[in-house]
Amino acid sequence: MISVDSVTVEFNGSALFSNITFNINENDRIALMGKNGAGKSTLLKILAGVNKPTRGKVSAPKDAVIAYLPQHLLTEDDSNLFDETSKAFFKIHNMKKRMDELNHQLETRTDYESDDYAKIIEQVSELSEKYYSIEEINYDAEVEKTLLGLGFLRSDFTRPTNEFSGGWRMRIELAKILLQKPDLILLDEPTNHLDIESVQWLEEFLKTNAKAVIVISHDKMFVDNLTNRTIEVTMGRIYDYKTNYSHYLQLRKERREQQQKHFDDQQKEIADITAFIERFKGTYSKTLQVQSRVKMLEKMEIVQVDEMDTSALNLKFPPAPRSGNYPVIVDGLTKSYGDHLVFKDASFTIARGEKVAFVGKNGEGKSTMIKAIMGQIDFEGRLQLGHNSLIGYFAQNQASLLDEDITVFDTIDKVAQGDIRTRIKDLLGAFMFSGDNIDKKVKVLSGGEKTRLAMLRLLLEPVNLLILDEPTNHLDIKTKDILKEALLAFDGTLILVSHDRDFLDGLAQKVFEFSNKRVREHFEDINGFLRNKKLENLKEIERTAKV
Repeated sequence: MISVDSVTVEFNGSALFSNITFNINENDRIALMGKNGAGKSTLLKILAGVNKPTRGKVSAPKDAVIAYLPQHLLTEDDSNLFDETSKAFFKIHNMKKRMDELNHQLETRTDYESDDYAKIIEQVSELSEKYYSIEEINYDAEVEKTLLGLGFLRSDFTRPTNEFSGGWRMRIELAKILLQKPDLILLDEPTNHLDIESVQWLEEFLKTNAKAVIVISHDKMFVDNLTNRTIEVTMGRIYDYKTNYSHYLQLRKERREQQQKHFDDQQKEIADITAFIERFKGTYSKTLQVQSRVKMLEKMEIVQVDEMDTSALNLKFPPAPRSGNYPVIVDGLTKSYGDHLVFKDASFTIARGEKVAFVGKNGEGKSTMIKAIMGQIDFEGRLQLGHNSLIGYFAQNQASLLDEDITVFDTIDKVAQGDIRTRIKDLLGAFMFSGDNIDKKVKVLSGGEKTRLAMLRLLLEPVNLLILDEPTNHLDIKTKDILKEALLAFDGTLILVSHDRDFLDGLAQKVFEFSNKRVREHFEDINGFLRNKKLENLKEIERTAKV
């Protein structure tokens, strides 16, 4: 059991949170929730030992292994993928190496009666007890299984780590964590760079193999499927719910309603007491009663209602200019890079007003197809855009295209049209820009902030074919919900590349699956697609087992 005892964190004299206390037990699957800035990542870093609290402590058994996956990583570039991942077992390998060194000393030394010789025997005995208590496993097989589960190909195993993008480096670190079989796994936004199948694999792995997990995630479905406990950080304290995220939302709503009722009752009582004091404070016969009520007010502990994000924004797209009946027509499309075939003979049409999802493992051609639609690459076959198709495109590098020398406010003011210009501050607030932040130059923003600003800027441009490539990676749950509502109301055509199942649920009416050099059209929503995919995967596992 790991315990958090009266942990307090203060910055510049003000407390981020105070006297937080809770225990983490085996089989706990904890979702750490709270609004941006509440202190979730800070608490995770304290549990990981990366940061120290101002006061209080975290206690864990001596041999407990706590593994931490931060949002931003620095992977060393001194080995290939397989060897880097194998570093997960470095403690075990070092233990074996040390045992061999000590045993060699015992074989070569002749001072059998000395204290040094006795100490070496003691060390070997202690190390042997630890080493041989570890379950015997095939390390290479475990590395291979984990890397394949996280979406790597066998051909990737010998590639240097410096060839992988930030998202894939995150998977390398995740693989190393999972292989350590820690007592507690701390994950800060682990699904941001994973495709749907890898998220499902991670979910299943954590449910069946992990001892205890604490996760910060904006992927509601991932959190719901994984967790059995929710800890909310709010207003400097925590609330601990022994349930998953969806049920927690309902319980939190009931808690806040109860708090509000107590607050309202107390405010009425205060008003009544104050009125009595004001009425009779100069009346001699009522002096004792007035004094009594003054003391009552002084001693009264004011009921607090937890903060609630009350900003309700109904983000709407400008009306989409009418396009032709079929904004995208693909016929026999084939794309290769040298000898590498991405996909072959892809044929499909997307009708005006359709909302579709492109899904599949990374590297199967989703982004390549988007580049073909955007006219950014050459290809074989035919791809035709419909009459008057106006494309709005959001990609991962979209943030780099912003003008860095103007402010956040001016970035949006330049593209906002009509009456929405009167609500620019509300729009920015919904995308987590408020107060002095709106006057910051774009150049000083973090990568995540630039991404959110680029997304908001795109949403205000009048287009009729919207292409969004992983739009939710840096958005919190509330902002994702705002975006989803806006996309549902969008009267143009939408192509979504996303690994976020909850975001796609109810939004994408059709799924295009990119796999095995092909593009397959599924006339069903994401849930129907995933149900069928699960069966396919089981059949594939059975076929593999029979070989």
